[in-house]
Amino acid sequence: MRRFFILIASVMAALTVSACVPHTTGLTEVGVRTRKIAFFGPKGVEDRIYAPGGTYFFMPFFNDWHVFDTKLQNLEMTFSKMRGDRKTRDDLLFKTTDGNDISLDVIIVYRIDAEKAPHILQYVARNDETLRGTIVRTVARSKPRDIFGELKTEAFYVAEARETQSAKAREALQEILGPMGIIVEKVLTNDYRFNDEYTKAIEDKKVADQQVEKNKSAQHAAKEEYKRKLEEVKGEVNKMVASADGEYLKAKIEADVYLEQQQLLAKAIQAEGIAEAAGIREMNNALSGSGGEAIVKLRIAEALQGKRIILLPVSEGGMNLKTTDINGLIETLGVKALSGGKE
Repeated sequence: MRRFFILIASVMAALTVSACVPHTTGLTEVGVRTRKIAFFGPKGVEDRIYAPGGTYFFMPFFNDWHVFDTKLQNLEMTFSKMRGDRKTRDDLLFKTTDGNDISLDVIIVYRIDAEKAPHILQYVARNDETLRGTIVRTVARSKPRDIFGELKTEAFYVAEARETQSAKAREALQEILGPMGIIVEKVLTNDYRFNDEYTKAIEDKKVADQQVEKNKSAQHAAKEEYKRKLEEVKGEVNKMVASADGEYLKAKIEADVYLEQQQLLAKAIQAEGIAEAAGIREMNNALSGSGGEAIVKLRIAEALQGKRIILLPVSEGGMNLKTTDINGLIETLGVKALSGGKE
């Protein structure tokens, strides 16, 4: 009996091995096995991942096999019909916060969390196509509309504003898709378009802005030219002021020198006058004394020295012109003068 059971087990093992079929995973794929019928252990999705680049053998009919690609995936929703996930117009259409219609090309970069592949198979999607087209695409076309719609129309011209909203969109998508085993790496924006009327208005505004900037530049140039001329005039005025100040200082110095000279001259004249007055005072004092009369006589004698003295008749204490024959006197003096010349 023992040999019989061993033989039966060997036959069953041989039949099992011969009935197994190979299941493979690519270089970036992970495999997930589902036990439909289980003799040993629980049936259902096996909580185990089969590593990339491997070959595994399972019995058919008793097991199911699914693989998920873990490389980066690009879900591109674009206006162009020549590229993107769909060959039709697929960009996001929404309104800005100030009410203008806009369409935006968006690329969602994501990948599968390999450790959560069994969870994805059991609760989310059975393959990559379903995961991409039903789960990621649906969420990616909904949430980013609301987030990019927070911008005003003109903000789309600012790259930093778009990048900020892209980061917010990535965080929002990750919050929704992360528990499903999907990692959102980036949300990228490409081209954007407004309706024709608004586009025309934007172009007209750009032309007007350019004209305003041109006028501002001209105004700035005129202002700078005015400043330059003002500085030139200031330079001339400063030059004239400096020249006038120089002349004033020169005249002031000359006047100060002349004033000082006149003050010194006045002091000298004053000193000389004082000295002369003192001399006269001393002379008066000397003349008023006993020797003064002698000095006066001496000075009179010196003054009369060499002078002709004529004695005139004197009566009543002086010369009496009433009794003197002036004509005869003159004649007499003239005759004497002639006779003296002859001698």
